[in-house]
Amino acid sequence: MTALRNTGCLFVVATPIGNLSDITARAVDALKKVEIVACEDTRRCRTLLRHVGAVPAEIISLHDQNETAASRRVLVRLEGGSDVALVSDAGTPLLSDPGFELVRLAFGEGIRVIPVPGVSAVTAAVSASPVATNRFTFEGFLPARPQRRRAVLSSMLARCEATVFFEAPHRIGDTLGDLLDLGAEEREIVVCRELTKMFETIVHGTVAEVADEIETHKGEFVCILAGVGEESPLLSAGEVLRVLLEELPPSRAARVASRLTGADRAELYRQAVTLTR
Repeated sequence: MTALRNTGCLFVVATPIGNLSDITARAVDALKKVEIVACEDTRRCRTLLRHVGAVPAEIISLHDQNETAASRRVLVRLEGGSDVALVSDAGTPLLSDPGFELVRLAFGEGIRVIPVPGVSAVTAAVSASPVATNRFTFEGFLPARPQRRRAVLSSMLARCEATVFFEAPHRIGDTLGDLLDLGAEEREIVVCRELTKMFETIVHGTVAEVADEIETHKGEFVCILAGVGEESPLLSAGEVLRVLLEELPPSRAARVASRLTGADRAELYRQAVTLTR
């Protein structure tokens, strides 16, 4: 364990995900107190700083493309005695946002790291979810490559607990289509768009129902996919097929899954071929 040193403090500050009124009094105090703010997008950050009346001496850009170099630059400021606030564009830093390298470096150098909790798209979605989330796994953004994305979705469908994940507007249709191809048309899902903003939308239903209803033109999505759960002890035909594919070739897996569930054998074979590509 590294002993704390007499340096500046790193405040990890949660910021609003859309509605600026959601910022906490403690977050405002931290942003006004620190000499330096490290953020993803300096323009968006300045809008927030103006809103709360904070005027830091320096704003440092720290995003996915420069995270290593920017983290070391911020570390020098901390070691020099400056307090720093780390913020993301929206929500809580490190949740599918940059900042991990800086936090890890700070701990390694004995610099005090202080969380200033607040808004998160994850907790906002979970708090309004009709899908049970007493236990859930957070997956973050799904892979962009179709084959990798389907593999992740397949593993999510086998979980007992719910899964919370993010998706981009231009990929939400493909993701819901992948779930349909994986035989999850009856699985319960919640899809949230534009949380806390003017056009906030929360859609709940089966994957098949939501795929027909959801609008995909703008706004990032937070999705909550129900787990198998104790209340759903029986596997769907698609889930049975996935288990059988671990041991059998596609044609035989489809034949056995059809016999076990009564589902159409030809459709199961089509799904099996897709899953094994």
